[in-house]
Amino acid sequence: MIEQISSFFTVDTMYLWINIGVLPFWFILLFFPNSKVCSVFVASIFPIFILSAIYLYLIYYFFVSGYNFIDNFNLYLGLDNLKGLFNETSFLIIFWSHFLAINLFCGSWVVNDSRKLLIPKTLVFIPLVLTYFIGPLGIFVYWVIRIFFAKRMSLYD
Repeated sequence: MIEQISSFFTVDTMYLWINIGVLPFWFILLFFPNSKVCSVFVASIFPIFILSAIYLYLIYYFFVSGYNFIDNFNLYLGLDNLKGLFNETSFLIIFWSHFLAINLFCGSWVVNDSRKLLIPKTLVFIPLVLTYFIGPLGIFVYWVIRIFFAKRMSLYD
């Protein structure tokens, strides 16, 4: 059965499914951040559970195919080593799924935090779009907006 699953879920298929699969979550975060659907399906453990399952499947898939995970630690040795790792499809898809999961987590945190501080969803829209595309910049823009609504400036919460 695992062989049938792995023959269908190739790396290219997984890439397509991961990219399409996060879009409904982001759509709900952007347009319905205060809805019950957002609370239950997006701002909960649900999407992280799904993306973790995909991540584990990818690790299993590459482990069975003989991928050398020890070489991944070469990324700390220099920029050229990192560039070499990005030439490998295995590392690239694992990195990409990691990136999408972290950005989605950050987006759900922004929505949850903005609800607590009663920040209008129109002000949160731009930081969410930025978080989807370039995570840290979106979080920074949200943090600047957050300072005005929290009525205090703090380096930690």
